[in-house]
Parts: sequence; structure tokens; C-alpha cells
Amino acid sequence: MEQIITMPHIIMASIGVIVGIIFGAIPGMTATMAVAIFLPLTYAYDMMTSLFLLLGLYVGGISGGLIPAILINVPGTPSSITTCFDGYPMAMRGEGSRALRIGITASLFGGLFSLILLALFTPPLAGLALKFSAVEKFLVILFALTIIAALSKGQMLLGVFMGFLGVLVSLMGTFDDNNKLRLVPDLLSKPLIYGFALLPVLIGLFALGQMFVEAEKGMTRNDFDKDILRKEAKRFTFKDLKGQGLNMLRSALIGTFTGFLPGVGGSAASLLSYSQAKIWSKNRDKFGTGVVDGIVASESSNNGMTGGTLIPLLSMGIPGDSTTAVLLGAFALHGMAIGPLFIRNNPDLWYAIIIAMILCNLLMFAIMFFPIKFISKIILIPKDRLWPVIILMCVVGAYAASYGVMFDVWSLVIFGVLGYLFIKLKLPATPFLIGFILGGDLEKYFVDTLKGSSGDFSIFFTRGPICWILWALIIASIVYAVVTERRDKKRIKEA
Repeated sequence: MEQIITMPHIIMASIGVIVGIIFGAIPGMTATMAVAIFLPLTYAYDMMTSLFLLLGLYVGGISGGLIPAILINVPGTPSSITTCFDGYPMAMRGEGSRALRIGITASLFGGLFSLILLALFTPPLAGLALKFSAVEKFLVILFALTIIAALSKGQMLLGVFMGFLGVLVSLMGTFDDNNKLRLVPDLLSKPLIYGFALLPVLIGLFALGQMFVEAEKGMTRNDFDKDILRKEAKRFTFKDLKGQGLNMLRSALIGTFTGFLPGVGGSAASLLSYSQAKIWSKNRDKFGTGVVDGIVASESSNNGMTGGTLIPLLSMGIPGDSTTAVLLGAFALHGMAIGPLFIRNNPDLWYAIIIAMILCNLLMFAIMFFPIKFISKIILIPKDRLWPVIILMCVVGAYAASYGVMFDVWSLVIFGVLGYLFIKLKLPATPFLIGFILGGDLEKYFVDTLKGSSGDFSIFFTRGPICWILWALIIASIVYAVVTERRDKKRIKEA
């Protein structure tokens, strides 16, 4: 414990939270972007110190999105979209500071609640996963890919297509068993001998692509009324949260569960929590006019995701969202394998993750709650001065990923352009990234299974109860996806 709670770790967590808040508070920048950009800096530190920085960026990035959502009606992150619905009307009434502090308090509760579930459920899931052979591991990854389809509401085919496109791209390079290149044009056979590196793909998709979109908009400043926080029509007191206990608990639980499902996203968690809060509230008619219930539901759920997304990552090696996919890349860069054996083989890192998340949530609350009037001015930073610095960091990070390989910089540009096209064509990037990360393991376990069975495909169906349960989940996920897709299309036609 003394080796975990040290001053350098506290300092790194503080830096991560502060920088994360800045990224979350500036529209167009996200927690995923923050973690991706700062990932190369972790080369200079050990894994434990890096975790305090990266988790601080994650918590701060998710939390910071409420600032522009409440003050200028622009969600800083996708997960804070529903915070706009009631936060901005409160700010217009001169209750901006009150709304911000309500959101920050709800965020703290959601984050800490999700950590309790993280600590309770991750070890048992990891213990169960230890019993998995190559067959079960293949089926678990296949199930994760089908969940993308099931939860891509209105975009089922797109979700499936993007997920398997990511798998296809991940297979480019040398096949381990025969050292032959596959899926690689002759022109790129030499630079792609090891496939695309993870870090340039991450940074390109979630940082450079978004910057291209912002550049297209002209890097204009957000309209922000500098006097909005001076209009203190009603000050915050903890009595504002009276009667919100059930709302916070339900929303944090929804956020944690949604985070557990790979590829769903924070916007889905906040929208689901907001709709449930509206259904169960006595003031449902006032939602959207500036009620406390809406802010509490939104912020409890999106911070509840932070712990939920780590559960599948640390127990099975499957990232819950794009940010945890980047965290998986951080472990890979440090030569560490994430999966069922992680907790058993690295108990110090497991405890460090729990402590770091607790510390980062408390730091987030302390840093944002008291000096919120000053922190809210982050949204005034001109983007035309900020983006060049970030682009430079992206290029340096990509170049350093494989110790000075220029092709990684070109990969950064390639996936930056792809990220831009995904946004413009409204193609979901998260399924692509999850497919890209899981593709290598999907192929490995498939080949290992056929090797062990001498090419007998029946092994995928005859391994035993766990295998049958996984197939049942896969089929149920596909059926749910098809039924939901048809129901949504029917509603659209009727409307």
C-alpha cells in the first residue's frame, strides 16, 4: 500500500485529472483523445505511475464535459449530451454555478459507485475466464463483436460492418504460423510486415480525425457569456440533492452496466439514464426546463461508466469503450498482457487501479467543485493556438511508438483521414477500433482451436456447458439486434 500511495503517484493523478478536465471542457476534445495523446509519455514511467496519469485523464475527461454542456449548451463529450437538456436552462436562469456543482457531486457518486462494482465483479469474472480454453476465448470475442451489432440501434449493419472491417485491418501483416504476409498489397509488404501499430491507429482515429473536422469548421471560438457565472440567482447547497438518492443510484447502475457492454458508448448510457429518470420522476413535465433530476441522472451515469468499462477489460481483456481500448494499448506498450490472469499475476497493479480511480474521483471533485468559476473559463482557450500543439504531440507520439519508424507517422495520417471520413459519413469508429484490437486474438484462438482438434469444427459446439452458454448469448444478441432493428424501422415508418 505504501508503494501505491506515493507523492509522485498523487502528482501524476492530479496532472491527469486537470488535463483531462481541460480536454473534456473544450468541445471537440474527448477523454479518449486525451489518453491517446498522452500515451507516448508513459514510456518514461513504470506501469503503475502511468496508470495514475492515464486514469486521471479518463476520469477528468469524462467529468469535464459538463462545463460546456451547462454553460454554452454544447456537450464537451458525447456522454454529457443529456446534461445540456436541464443544465443550460438552469444557467440561463442565473444558476450556472449551482448546476455545475450539482453535476460534479453526481459525477463523484457515479464514479465511486462504479468502483464498488468493479472491485466486486472483476475478480470472479477473471476466475471464471481462467477456465476458458481457446474455444471459449474465441466465442467470448465473437460475443463481444455481436454486442456491437445488438447495441448499434438504427445502425446494426453499420455496426457489424465497422466491427469486422476493424478485424480485417488488424489481420494485415505476417501470419505467425507460416510467416507469410496476408491482406497486404505488394507495395506495402515491407512497412506492413508487422501490421499497423496500435498507437498511430488510436491517435489517428480519435485525435487527428476530430481535428480535421474542427479545422473544417474554422476553429471558431464558442460564444460564451462571461457574466453567466456572476448571475447567482440561487446558490448551491447539498439540500439540492435531497430526494435524489434513488435517481443517483439507478443512474450510476445503468451507467456501470452500459460500460460493461463493449462498444455501447457514454451517450447511450446518459440517454438511457435520463429517460429512466424522467419516467420515474414526479416532475417529468418539467424535464428540459432546468430540473435537478436531469443533471443528476446524466452525470451519475456517465461517470458510472468509468468503472464499468474496466470490468471486461481487466477480467477478459475486452475493452468496454474507446478509452479503455486506448488503455489496453498502454498495457501492450509496456509489455503486459491483460486478461483472466492479470489480477492473479499483478495484484499490486490491480490494487493500484482501484486506489487510482478512488483518488482521481476525489481529486476531480476537489479540483472542480470549489474553483468552478475559474475552471469554467477553460472553454475560452482559442483553438487556433491549441490544436497545433496537439498535432505536434500526435506526430511525435506516433513516431516514438516503435522507436522511430516513419511508417507509423504515415499510419497516423491514414487513420486520421479515415477518422475524418467516419465522422463525415456517420460511421461509428468505436466498433472499428474494438474489432481492430480484438481481431488478432480472434484469429489466434480460432487457429489454436482447429489445431487442437485436428481441423474438426465440431469442437466449437461440443466443449461443454460454458461453450453452450456462450453460443446462447451470441444467438440471443443477434436475435435482439434483428428484432430491435426491425422495430426501430417500423416506428420510423409510422412516424
